[in-house]
Amino acid sequence: MGSALTRRLVDAGHRVTILDSLLAQVHGETPEETSALLTSVSSIADVHVGSVTSEDDLRAALGGATIVVHLAAETGTGQSMYEIDRYVQTNVGGTGKLLDLLANESHSVRRLVIASSRSVYGEGAYIAQDGSTVFPPHRSSAAMEAGDFDVHLTPGDALTLVPTPETALLHPSSVYGITKQTQEALIMTAAPALGLESVALRYQNVYGPGQSLKNPYTGILSIFSTLIRQGKEINIFEDGLESRDFVYVDDVVEATFLACVEPHAAGHTFNVGSGVQTTVREVVEGLFRAFGTEVPVTVSGNFRLGDIRHNVADTSRIRDVLGFAATVPFDVGIRRFVDWVRTQPLESDGYERSIAEMAERKLLK
Repeated sequence: MGSALTRRLVDAGHRVTILDSLLAQVHGETPEETSALLTSVSSIADVHVGSVTSEDDLRAALGGATIVVHLAAETGTGQSMYEIDRYVQTNVGGTGKLLDLLANESHSVRRLVIASSRSVYGEGAYIAQDGSTVFPPHRSSAAMEAGDFDVHLTPGDALTLVPTPETALLHPSSVYGITKQTQEALIMTAAPALGLESVALRYQNVYGPGQSLKNPYTGILSIFSTLIRQGKEINIFEDGLESRDFVYVDDVVEATFLACVEPHAAGHTFNVGSGVQTTVREVVEGLFRAFGTEVPVTVSGNFRLGDIRHNVADTSRIRDVLGFAATVPFDVGIRRFVDWVRTQPLESDGYERSIAEMAERKLLK
């Protein structure tokens, strides 16, 4: 998303500096030679290769900046559960270093925009049988092993999913979610104390051209697309009825742009999503239609500890405050995504390795 946001900002007349570690897991081993995304921005932005965990790298990138869009994070719910130190050091430690520099050194920054995540909610909002809004606890391994993948307050009760608002309980179910909640809290607490404007964007499941096809730890559209291109079987976890709020990258870029430039965005936390629930089975069916081919599918009942059941965002606040609403429906976005995927090299399959890593640590059942 960073490259698309760079082009949007440059088109609007802004000068952009990028700090990116070019992590091999996301960009491949030789991104300076192979990354079309890097090439697309290297001529229009000042690109620094470095890490948010380095004060020197942060200091060099901050020179002259007035707005900081903090997108840097290790991503991957499952991987975060066993590479805990790396996720905490990058996501939390890097944010702490950024704020420390802004607190103690001269700079020109006036606004911080933090890329938060729907993962901060854990299981989101539901309506109980008595009509009250509830935020269920995390699902138990024992219940899921017995084939019950739904969320409950008490065994056997019936809850109805509703869009999750920004005022919902924050109770992340993974290390990744905890680090995103901490990032957000650090920015939204420290920035105003430092005289800076702050905006938090809780991105839902962002997808579209430009997302990493190399990273086997996150992004089911990328993972499933690679399996389809390889003619391999797709293993759908749980019962395939788990759902997410998929939001197209162009919509996310526009929401982020507004968070950067609109005066009345300051101080707000916004969900950025489509407000539409899409199941994993619907994702697979959409990919088959877009590719015009199918591969074998198994609905296995496997599950990952730390995953949530459902997710759909209440997007009324960002609509009311910034006038933003997602414009690209999933059936259109997935066709655009597949059209782009067809132009990309077929990546080696690291997905099976990532699954084996989780199973070895008993995080995949």
